[in-house]
Amino acid sequence: MSDTHPLKTEVAIAGGGMVGLTLGLALARAGIATIVIDQLPTSAVIDAKFDGRVSAIAHASCRMLKALGLWPHLETVAQPILDIMVTDGSLRSGAAAAFLHFDHRDIGDEPLGNLIENRHYRLALQAMLDGTPALTLITPQRVAKADARAGATTLTLGDGRQIEAALCIAAEGRNSPLREAAGIKTIGWSYAQTGIVATIAHERDHRGVAHELFLPSGPFAILPMTGKRSSIVWTERSDLAPAFLKMGDEAFAAEVAKRFGDHWGWVRPEGPRWSYPLSLHLALSYTAPRLALAGDTAHGIHPIAGQGLNLGLRDVAALAEVLVEAKRLGLDIGSAGVLARYQSWRRFDNVVLAASTDLLNRLFSNSFAPLALARRFGLDLVDSVPPLKRLFMRHAGGAVGELPRLLKGEAL
Repeated sequence: MSDTHPLKTEVAIAGGGMVGLTLGLALARAGIATIVIDQLPTSAVIDAKFDGRVSAIAHASCRMLKALGLWPHLETVAQPILDIMVTDGSLRSGAAAAFLHFDHRDIGDEPLGNLIENRHYRLALQAMLDGTPALTLITPQRVAKADARAGATTLTLGDGRQIEAALCIAAEGRNSPLREAAGIKTIGWSYAQTGIVATIAHERDHRGVAHELFLPSGPFAILPMTGKRSSIVWTERSDLAPAFLKMGDEAFAAEVAKRFGDHWGWVRPEGPRWSYPLSLHLALSYTAPRLALAGDTAHGIHPIAGQGLNLGLRDVAALAEVLVEAKRLGLDIGSAGVLARYQSWRRFDNVVLAASTDLLNRLFSNSFAPLALARRFGLDLVDSVPPLKRLFMRHAGGAVGELPRLLKGEAL
């Protein structure tokens, strides 16, 4: 392949992470030839030390993974979420008496979602490549630039090779070079908080219950994993987080136990710890000529509700449906009119959830007494009104609004 003879495809995706490669899989399985370009080698992204996070995959997102054929690779490593407990409190006084309990049986027999380690999700995507001939992964490589013109866009890779496509999709993450090069502005801010992520082994069975304890420094989430293990997502002030990260295992376990309580008996950390700066950002547009944004390139939210990946997967479902329908109608899949439908479908949902998580974080991450009373009253109120609680559960499960076919579990 040379500059004078570019490789031709229908869609080129810059970024082969969980959103980018899932989108590539969805398009390719529907007959759209797709090339995904990622900067990191496959061996790096599937290494256990690369990403220690787990993702809460909402019920609607799980339906999509089944429709895409990913679920057989994930079923044995997925931990169903059967209940969610939400409480408010402090390190000094512990959890407050007020709490909010979401029970999966209130809305049906299916779990509220599944917890899947990001590494296993990446492995499942890799396992699908051989059986998807319309999907090509180029790695390790970066997209140096994209030149849009009438009818196509040409991507130049870091080594000088070129790819010509009807549409380029940027799924490169929060600091997307293609988004910046296209002149798409973002709004956002830092929370001055750091997310500490670690796996914790514990004495007793978690029974599929996820917990979120709101503390003045930020939410402390306990997410059930397979076996007697849980993943903690510990939001801490950024100036204090480094000290916790440097602690020995025994001291770190003691700090976790202060927040965990004694529900699971003894606790101990397993494996390394990771940390991530927390911030919010929203792209002011999801499209530019021959370019669409998806996943964290378009939006990044606080992890307080565990919805970050689900938002990206909803982008995948909507964008794939728009492009597949356009192709079947004989339309130019990279045209402004086609991309406008994707933007109108997704932007409102993303903005609303970003604003909601921002408000929740500001409301709960403080020790102001009047707000604490209001928070606890609110938790009690929602818990005592079943229709309101079920509405919250349907929202968290991604089952509200105009759903793309994939999120209904239907093929494109």
